[in-house]
Amino acid sequence: MAGPLTSMKILDFSTLLPGPYATMLLADMGAEVLRVEAPDRVDLTRVMPPHDAGVSTSHAFLNRGKQSLALNLKKEDSKEKILQLVKDYDIVIEQFRPGVMDRLGIGYDTLKAINPKLIYCAITGYGQTGPYKDRAGHDINYLSIAGVSSHCGREESGPPPMGIQIADVAGGSHHAVMGILAAVVHRQQTGEGQFVDISMTDAAFALNGMAGAASIAGGQEQKPEGAMLNGGSFYDYYQTQDNRWLSVGSLEPQFSARLCDILELADMKSFALSQNAEHQAEFKAALREKFLQKTLEQWRVIFAETDACVEPVLTIDEAAEHPQLKARDMVIGVDRGDGTQQKQIGFPIKFEKTPASTSCIGQPLGGK
Repeated sequence: MAGPLTSMKILDFSTLLPGPYATMLLADMGAEVLRVEAPDRVDLTRVMPPHDAGVSTSHAFLNRGKQSLALNLKKEDSKEKILQLVKDYDIVIEQFRPGVMDRLGIGYDTLKAINPKLIYCAITGYGQTGPYKDRAGHDINYLSIAGVSSHCGREESGPPPMGIQIADVAGGSHHAVMGILAAVVHRQQTGEGQFVDISMTDAAFALNGMAGAASIAGGQEQKPEGAMLNGGSFYDYYQTQDNRWLSVGSLEPQFSARLCDILELADMKSFALSQNAEHQAEFKAALREKFLQKTLEQWRVIFAETDACVEPVLTIDEAAEHPQLKARDMVIGVDRGDGTQQKQIGFPIKFEKTPASTSCIGQPLGGK
């Protein structure tokens, strides 16, 4: 069965993470994606370690299911090739700084004159407008300017460097996919294409969610360990005897009551429910002391048959072997092109009628 997006044909001018992750999701859902890559300036993900069977694992994952076309966009014949392709590939995604595609002669206005139904998505750090539109940045900068970093981490140590790229992926990639698909629906209804402007900073700012609402509308300052969900309550991580960690999210009364019963802290049930900062601090101290008395595996066994919202903090390798993720096919085998398969993270959305799939790992430059 084909994926739900088999009618979509995408020209992908992006490199590194945000754009390629977005087009990987679209390719997994059946879209035909053709990457346009410079032959003289290698995408860093093609050479980034580690490697598997001679191929960067980052490239193999991010560019699975796509074709590659090597073009030097500064040459006239390459420009003419793009002008021909856009007649058929009616979705474009790029992540150059504003104005770069225009200077190359293949910007939105030029391409939509050839194909008025064109959907053109540009992913940038700060968007196509505003005083920062031409400014360089990375994930850590976008999270900082968007206010996200200010209320993450610990009071004493400050904001942590994140283990995943939140602004790049949750911001840039996911919002690009949403924007493109919304524009496709609009095109189906009206026949019109449009420009989709994705700012990773805008998207990261929107991810503030409840904290943003509390700050902007409620006048409540957001800071590390200052709210229920960022360390200001017992909803937190706790170290075990073997220097591993447990996550405790037992906020609802029935869950916190079970937590207290299991840990023999029945006299502190009222503290768990209290919004008093001193009560929460005392309860957290009691939890820290208790959890240090056993290993992660011992706690895992104790909580395995109980709904108390307590789970082990797993490594990625451990998560890949977790029975829940395995049951959901979140680790798949993808064809390397030689009859063998590489293990990769699977597609997270499950379609009843049109399941997602992928045909191959990321291809060599210019490869089909």
